[in-house]
Amino acid sequence: MKTFGARLQHAMRHFGALCVGIDPHPGLLESWGLTDDVDGVEKFAEICVEAFDGEVALIKPQVAFFEAYGSGGIAVLERTIEVLRASGTLVLADAKRGDIGSTMDAYARTWLADGPLGSDAVTVSPYLGFGSLAPALTLAEANGRGVFVLAATSNPEGAQVQRALAADGRTVAQMVVDAAAQCNAGQEFGSVGIVLGATLTEPLDLAALNGPILMPGVGAQGGGPETVRELVSDHLLPAVVPNASREVLRHGPSVSALRAKLRAVQDEFAFLRR
Repeated sequence: MKTFGARLQHAMRHFGALCVGIDPHPGLLESWGLTDDVDGVEKFAEICVEAFDGEVALIKPQVAFFEAYGSGGIAVLERTIEVLRASGTLVLADAKRGDIGSTMDAYARTWLADGPLGSDAVTVSPYLGFGSLAPALTLAEANGRGVFVLAATSNPEGAQVQRALAADGRTVAQMVVDAAAQCNAGQEFGSVGIVLGATLTEPLDLAALNGPILMPGVGAQGGGPETVRELVSDHLLPAVVPNASREVLRHGPSVSALRAKLRAVQDEFAFLRR
């Protein structure tokens, strides 16, 4: 069983370093001429699968936009994950889960086991303490899955917690990066990644991470190749996975237009290829 880190590296070498989202929020449904209901979400997801499956290194469904429609939306998400994974496309469930004890264990089993929502990786929040993520980290390792830990997000409110200083002088965000690095120690390329906003202005020390760096905020939110280069040292660029969602999705519902924009963004980040 290959690790998630190894499978992601392989996908990035083949398709280029890019993650694209499936985010059926009401504004996009309207602009695509779809109804704001389960039927609209299902059609949206089907178009995204047709456009992106087998074309990109990583696909990231935003879980909240499916949950908003109740059981019907969750059923659409289940089918979307199943189709993508069956074809070999890596799926990152953007769930941002974080809790303690048995509850975190249940979240881990939901997204990192072989159930109907089981994905290749999941986003998690460490802000109940990095140790609270142990059930997800343990299950991910056992099942060859991955975890992306929120470290430094680009929303202004995040700095209140993430940039706070610990007793040893490190920021909380840097402590998260360092803890993730410990999980990846001794591996060729680890499966515990971090989330680092592409629009941030203060870099973190990522030298020891040895894992993937998911960078949302590309395109519509202002991030791009230049901001990535400013935040990540040259020798670490091959670990970067830029995430473009709105920038690509606004070109729907045409499958050909979505693919054309996807390829244009992939070309922008061609310098990240190993």
